[in-house]
Amino acid sequence: MSHHDIRSAERPAPDRVLTDIAGYARDARIDSDVAYETARYCLMDTLACGFQALAFPACTKLLGPVVPGATMAGGARVPGTSYELDPVQAAFNIGAMVRWLDFNDTWLAAEWGHPSDNLGGILAVADWLSRGATASGREPLKVRDLLTAMIKAHEIQGVTALENAYNRVGLDHVILVRVATTAVVTAMLGGTLDQVTNAVSNAWLDGGALRTYRHAPNTGSRKSWAAGDATSRGVRHALIALTGEMGYPSALTAPKWGFYDVLFRGQPFRYTQPFGSYVMENVLFKISFPAEFHAQTAVECAMQLHPQVRGRLDSIERIVIETQEPGVRIIDKTGPLANPADRDHCLQYMVAIPLIFGRLTAADYEDEVARDPRVDALRACMEVRENPDFTRDYYAPDKRCIGNAIQVFFRDGSSTARVAIDAPIGHRRRRAEGYPVLVRKFQGSLDGVFPDRQRRMAEALFADAARLDALPVDQFVAHFVRN
Repeated sequence: MSHHDIRSAERPAPDRVLTDIAGYARDARIDSDVAYETARYCLMDTLACGFQALAFPACTKLLGPVVPGATMAGGARVPGTSYELDPVQAAFNIGAMVRWLDFNDTWLAAEWGHPSDNLGGILAVADWLSRGATASGREPLKVRDLLTAMIKAHEIQGVTALENAYNRVGLDHVILVRVATTAVVTAMLGGTLDQVTNAVSNAWLDGGALRTYRHAPNTGSRKSWAAGDATSRGVRHALIALTGEMGYPSALTAPKWGFYDVLFRGQPFRYTQPFGSYVMENVLFKISFPAEFHAQTAVECAMQLHPQVRGRLDSIERIVIETQEPGVRIIDKTGPLANPADRDHCLQYMVAIPLIFGRLTAADYEDEVARDPRVDALRACMEVRENPDFTRDYYAPDKRCIGNAIQVFFRDGSSTARVAIDAPIGHRRRRAEGYPVLVRKFQGSLDGVFPDRQRRMAEALFADAARLDALPVDQFVAHFVRN
């Protein structure tokens, strides 16, 4: 904490957290082959999430220029669409698409979140910069540079989340998207160390969005565009910093007025490891189910139980669900569910659907499926309990598991076996099993969005890692433009 005299107008040195983030974003070299391999799959997966969202009018109505006609020739393009926008609005578009279905990657720690949310700002700026460079005969950014920026944004968001729970003070995790995007994009734009530090200080000064829109009784669709808002704000901060606009050196530590005193109960952030490439190497992919991540293994358990219960739904007496403490706190939800955003954050709903139908897709959160009386009948039978072992393994740095278990009991006294799964298919422990499923997810996301020839060319992009890395970003994005 700062001991700066609150009465003194002398500006202190920048807070250590600001300079550590800025120095890493601007100057760190990434040498991890595992991180780059994971980042390529992350890029593929994140685009897939965005393309799948285009099937939902609730998402597409928010896309395009901020006001009609405010397009930008030579600007940043929005993959899967024909929009060509300024990079701030393009970042919002991409970010909203990526997060809409709650299907992109996840990081679970003291603060959870979705580090690939940062791709909104990173890809928009990379495309805009590369198009400008190509038009003026300069060297454009390559996909390798894009992957490096993704690794750094993942790391800033994820390492900051390890020991610092913004949800505990009522703030939403997208605050870390804004900070990470700000740092990495300012560096991409060629900012000096001082400019990156200034930009990051302004990102923290924004405070944080309240988590109100994620929790009953106010759960709503803002949770699907909040990350787009945050990553676009990061681009805005970066562009402001590049004008030479000043920063605020004790944005975090200033007595009374700083982030710690105003929003973090007077406690400084804790960091237990330096920035490197740990987060990208260990990030969790949502591959099989568009479901809040604390429920992923519960859905997988329910899928296994479906053949045993589908013909006996009317005979079920109770369903016992064991989960981690964060699962109890975040997604244990009873009573009426008002909309898809409510349902995809309800553990009981996400278990009921696969028990009944043997599936869980984004369409299963819509009203037509939710009206099936069997859904709420099963929810009423469910008991959700914390399993201390699942909680312990959730927080263990060498495990980061997200365990769930389900057992179904019938009125005649019989029961299914207890099915327990510690790590979802998107976990690092299950990468070999998960990557082929991720590729199929990407391929399926292209259907109905692109014509066959363009779809085949897009699939081929990821077949050769060295060729992909060397591809200019503007050429990469051009493969995903709809004419």
